[in-house]
Parts: sequence; C-alpha cells; structure tokens
Amino acid sequence: MLQVETVFKALGDANRLRIVNLLLHGELCVCDIQYVLDNTQPLISRHLAYLKRCEIVLDRRDGYRVFYRLANAKAADKRRLFDFLRVLFEGEKQLTQDTMRLKEAIASRSCTLSEWKPFSAIEKGLGHRLTR
Repeated sequence: MLQVETVFKALGDANRLRIVNLLLHGELCVCDIQYVLDNTQPLISRHLAYLKRCEIVLDRRDGYRVFYRLANAKAADKRRLFDFLRVLFEGEKQLTQDTMRLKEAIASRSCTLSEWKPFSAIEKGLGHRLTR
C-alpha cells in the first residue's frame, strides 16, 4: 500500500504531472523538459529527482546531459498507470499545450538529441481499450 501512496503523492503536483505527460512520448533530455515547462533547471531537476525516488522515472547520463524516461513503462502495473494517465490527460489544455511545445522544440532542435515519438514510452495495445 505504501508504494501506491508514494506514486499518487508524486503525481499530486502539477509540474510533475506535466513532466510525466511529456515523458509519455519517450525519453527526453532535461533541457527539453525545462524548455517546455519554462522553469529553471534546478526546479525541473528537483521534480525529476522526486519522480525518480518514487520509481516513476529512470535517468541515464550521456556526457553532460541527463535523459529521463518512464520507469518500467512496459511492466503491466506501470503500463496500466501510464495508459490511464494518458487518457486522463486528454483534453487538458495545459498538457495539450505542453505536448505541442515539446513537438515544436524537438522539430526546431532545441536539444539536438531528443526525438519526437508520440506515446512511444507506453506499449501500444492497452491504449485502444482506454480511449473514451
């Protein structure tokens, strides 16, 4: 029960929800997340560290850059959670704007290493059953 409580506490912040929304589209460099959320790097890093401690995201370092992705997104329990969040996020104005801003940032190469891959972080299959 503690793990469930921990996950929902982590998702109880608008900035962290916005970050998870972005990571549904795949692994991202911190600079892209910072660009989209229009916040400072230390603030974004604190939110990402919180999500990492709660086992919602994983990171990897590539030189001086740090990349984040959803943790175990293809494991059954996480896949259900992320699919549910994807459906929940549909129609949320701020999250839709964030997704468009991310797409534009990647297209303009604000971070030369990120790629636009819509919902690539979550396994296709459950998504069609969760749509409204």
